Amino acid sequence: MKLDYHNIKDEGRFTVTSFQCGPSLQLLKKKGLYKIVWCTEGEERLIVDGYEVVLKKNQVLFCTPVNIVEIPKDNYGLIAFVFNREFYCIQHNDSEVSCMGMLFFGSSTAPIIDLTVKEQASFNAMLVLFQEEFDTKDHIQGEMLRTLLKRMLITSTRLIKQESYQPDLTVKQVDLVRRFNILVEQHFKEKHQVADYADLLFKSPKTLSNFFKKHDVKSPLKIINERITAEAKRLLLYSDKSAEEIAYELGYNEPSHFSKFFKKQVGTSPLSFRKQ
Repeated sequence: MKLDYHNIKDEGRFTVTSFQCGPSLQLLKKKGLYKIVWCTEGEERLIVDGYEVVLKKNQVLFCTPVNIVEIPKDNYGLIAFVFNREFYCIQHNDSEVSCMGMLFFGSSTAPIIDLTVKEQASFNAMLVLFQEEFDTKDHIQGEMLRTLLKRMLITSTRLIKQESYQPDLTVKQVDLVRRFNILVEQHFKEKHQVADYADLLFKSPKTLSNFFKKHDVKSPLKIINERITAEAKRLLLYSDKSAEEIAYELGYNEPSHFSKFFKKQVGTSPLSFRKQ
């Protein structure tokens, strides 16, 4: 299955595919695409940023344009929803779905959610509606597809909130974590300290760290370090840049400082990691 929508005027693209044909797999090599991958049967093994990810039945994986994804052609039971920012910009429309900092750009690794029985039925119903809408060729087709995509994103955002955060957290408290994650994604290459982000959030570093600890959220410094490390690994695996060039790109004026940081986080030097 490969259903495509392409608006020539604004270059908006949206595809629903099972990744069982060559053209679908070629999508994974294109830049600028968000990928929502849903496992509907059994379990599938994917490679995300060089690491194996096992996606089980009724789990959904959320990948940004930054994530490099490899999917075997002989997969069974995968359905993906692929779109670019011209079709739907999650940053510009964050007030509509609030998925920034949670489904996308909220972690150093691509997040996975487990669909409840209720949400399984919801996703199946949305898939039918998507398929029906691809058969309707008119001037509002794109808007209808966007509406369905927004519904999927809102449903998924609610689920990840339930799975990742304590139920007693208020909307305002969850939003603080979300805003911190967004800021880390925007500034991790030049801001490496908790104090940098505390200033942007008009909080003291101690207040921010205590809040995360109190509510059993990964510490702010760990979130920052993991995001820097994830980017370093991706560049070492998928680019020809030297360790020194990567150090400068990630905001380290001294490559030796980057090497020391990387070894502390990963357990090996950047060059050894690349060779392995």
